[in-house]
Amino acid sequence: MKKTNLSFIKPLAFAIATVGLMAGCGSDDSNSSSSAATSTVVDSEDNQLAFDATAYTTVNISLDGVTMAVRQYRIVYVANPIEMASQSAFGSTMLLDDPYIYQTMIVSVAEASVSDENTALYFKVNNAGWFTSAVATDITEGAEFVSTSDTDAVGAALKAGYVFIDVGTRSRGARAVDGSWAGKAPAPVVDAKAAIRYLRLNDALMPGSAERIVVTGTSGGGGLTAAVSASGNSADYLPFLAAVGAAGVTGEDDSLASTINDDVFAAVAYCPINNLGNADAGYEWQYNGIRSDDNTGSLNGVAYSAGVQPAASAAIAALFPDYLNSLNLTLDDSSALTDATMNSAIVEQLKEELERQLAAGTDVPDYGEDFSVTLRGTTYAIANDWLTLSGSGTSATVADIDFEKFLKFVTTPIALKTVVAFDAVGVTGNPNISGETNLFGSDSYEYANFTQWSWNNNEVLGDGSGTDDTGLAWSDYLASTSELATQLKLINPIAYLNTDADSAPYWYVRHGMIDRDTAYAMQLTLYYAIKNDKSVRDVSFKMPYLTPHSGNYDVQEAFSWIKTKLDAGI
Repeated sequence: MKKTNLSFIKPLAFAIATVGLMAGCGSDDSNSSSSAATSTVVDSEDNQLAFDATAYTTVNISLDGVTMAVRQYRIVYVANPIEMASQSAFGSTMLLDDPYIYQTMIVSVAEASVSDENTALYFKVNNAGWFTSAVATDITEGAEFVSTSDTDAVGAALKAGYVFIDVGTRSRGARAVDGSWAGKAPAPVVDAKAAIRYLRLNDALMPGSAERIVVTGTSGGGGLTAAVSASGNSADYLPFLAAVGAAGVTGEDDSLASTINDDVFAAVAYCPINNLGNADAGYEWQYNGIRSDDNTGSLNGVAYSAGVQPAASAAIAALFPDYLNSLNLTLDDSSALTDATMNSAIVEQLKEELERQLAAGTDVPDYGEDFSVTLRGTTYAIANDWLTLSGSGTSATVADIDFEKFLKFVTTPIALKTVVAFDAVGVTGNPNISGETNLFGSDSYEYANFTQWSWNNNEVLGDGSGTDDTGLAWSDYLASTSELATQLKLINPIAYLNTDADSAPYWYVRHGMIDRDTAYAMQLTLYYAIKNDKSVRDVSFKMPYLTPHSGNYDVQEAFSWIKTKLDAGI
């Protein structure tokens, strides 16, 4: 297969380096499973990616107290992996022993399920904070799992007979051997799609069905899950897939084509940090009115009220209404989802969750009583000054929600992110590489501002970002180069929902009731974009009671939902 001429292409020799128990140098007669794609290997790189069913180790685990043998395959899933050197995060740098650990997946399948060609593939991405995710697995010798636990997705998956796949991907903070920042967007989405394509290519040789892939992740991994699941089979990714030697990509430049699909069956996304290009606008629109010194930290030693944060928050918040209204999304009653109706839509979700809890017998405090909230190991008693109930016991209902006071309640035990929350580098006196800014820009620079306000207000000379270095305001910069605009689109699920992309037909999305890591408005925007997509058959969305930023806390409910959708068929 010929390659698009991208700077991060590496020699094919890297692809056949042995990495642990790498499977990928087997027979030449591998088949693709995709019903909509060619069923035979089409080029030499696909031959390099043939699955070797004999290249596994066996680990013995305990599932519900019973010993279970699990076959485990370690696979470099692209033919042309990037040779990586290090990962930078939180002010420190970690050197890598395995240069391909970010484009590797670990496939685990119980011995009893090895011959099951119809079972689901539970495809787990990590990427908390949108950081690079080195492949790792909890399925190790002697590990113990409980299938009935509400926090043990591994146990539930193995009990159901699913193939469990841990996927490594490049993302922000990753640096290649050649010194380039090789994890820039859309790298994590590209890598996840490449792993899916490997599974499609080798479906006839591997356990399970690549037509039944369930992608799951939390936080940044939830955002990655949403982006992958929304953008199935989009040709936008082909140049990037070609560069790393993903299965099923042929041609070059304008003639790039695909013989293999990368759409998925279902998405299970927890608190997805998604739509990063608009996440700051949504965050400040949601929280600007309640920010104070009590719930917003200082920046560079300057208190919230004494510095530039209030003005920045107000300016960024003002950008959200036009964006939201431009999406033309509709609510359940066919009315428009706009800045005028968004908060009411959030309140309706809160009401539904609270009334579910009341009907189930949960002791929800009435007005004037205390909520008991546990966060990061500390329990807080917080007075209820925002929720009024009607009736009592399991027949109680929600009479009123004061939404502004609810937002203050949410930010009582844990402060809001400082301004700016996501595109934070080089602005408002922030001295750190924080937020998602280093997911964007040229691989020659560590970061690039990716939102209008931060770009126009970058104050660090020589960082290659902002009007101060380029001489171009935001709109002019986007018009002058396609790189940043392309990056923003290819990691954003909203850009692919309600288009001709093959979005996943089934979605399970959760955002905790007291999760302030992204705005409720951003999650409702995602929910209604999914719901408005006519190709989506079902979306389950909830804001679980008193749940903070987290995932896999409702495993039994999630896996029951997955089973129902799998039983319904493709």
